[in-house]
Amino acid sequence: GALKNQFGDFCDDNKDWLEDYSFFMAAKDFHEGSLWTEWDKELILRKASELKKWKVKLSDGIEYHKFIGDIPIFVAYDSADVWADKKLFSVDKEGNLKTVAGVPPDYFSATGQLWGNPLFKWSEMEKDDFLWWRRRLANQLRMVDIIRVDHFRGFEKFWEIPGDATTAEKGRWVKAPGEKLFNTVNKYLGELPIIAEDLGVITKAVRELRDKFDFPGMKILQFAFGTGMERRFLPHKYNPNCVVYTGSHDNDTTKGYFDKERNKDNDIFEHAQKYMNYFGDDLTFELIRLAYSSVADLAVIPMQDILDLGGGARMNYPGKLGGNWTWRFTWDQVPYDLAEKYRQLAELYERPSEPEEEVIEEDNL
Repeated sequence: GALKNQFGDFCDDNKDWLEDYSFFMAAKDFHEGSLWTEWDKELILRKASELKKWKVKLSDGIEYHKFIGDIPIFVAYDSADVWADKKLFSVDKEGNLKTVAGVPPDYFSATGQLWGNPLFKWSEMEKDDFLWWRRRLANQLRMVDIIRVDHFRGFEKFWEIPGDATTAEKGRWVKAPGEKLFNTVNKYLGELPIIAEDLGVITKAVRELRDKFDFPGMKILQFAFGTGMERRFLPHKYNPNCVVYTGSHDNDTTKGYFDKERNKDNDIFEHAQKYMNYFGDDLTFELIRLAYSSVADLAVIPMQDILDLGGGARMNYPGKLGGNWTWRFTWDQVPYDLAEKYRQLAELYERPSEPEEEVIEEDNL
């Protein structure tokens, strides 16, 4: 029926990534979830004659994964992307990691962060005008209106760590062709609706790359208050081309955050109260109001903050494996007048703003 036709159209429209993805996932199931470098040798090396046989053998699993398929947000080592296109990543033909991604030691971590993702072989990607990136971005934009690019800094320079390293301490900064990439993508796809994740230590060169393409950066209000925090996230410092969040998926909920900071020996809670000129109990809503009232072109509020939920509703703990991204709201948590409350807030702070009227000046005769 209609669903079968829609599914057929979906498979046709997305075959550039869906074929490899569904094959990879079906093969992974067959091998009981093991890493692809531990599969049968002919699958690791992707010999054409063997792939044909396996396609028949895995046909049911392939169809199943096509039906429920999705594109991974990040390129993991254990992914269809790397298995299908080894030449584009920092692995050898048998899949052994040569170098991996991460960030060097800093104030937060004495040994840095070892992420373990394979790095991109940018020189290979340039050969076909970054086709892999163009496909990835175009496919994402079929599903979403705006793409937030995580670790935007990596498009200017990335930290390259040996593949067998156990920490991120030994590595080197390597230049990435970010400007060439975005120029090429724009040439093929037009200007893209991209938000640059520019949090943490950001260099002048990264800011210049972001601004050259007019990508809005991110402002996190939870990071703004108190001595030693990031004053650049206070709204009086914004330019309009940015996106303001109360907190991102990596933060505690705003209620959870302020509950913890309230009794600590620092000035975060007091500074927040003074800045917002609010000394009552509903500090979460006041932070939301602050986001709406700012000049930022976009304001993003997590549902947990809209419902004023505590730390138990936190979405994600960075660096913690398992148990993340499991929170869901239920409709009985949503007050009947919530939509009206936010409609009024949007109207009050002109979100979206009214288009400016064009002023035509007549020449003096």
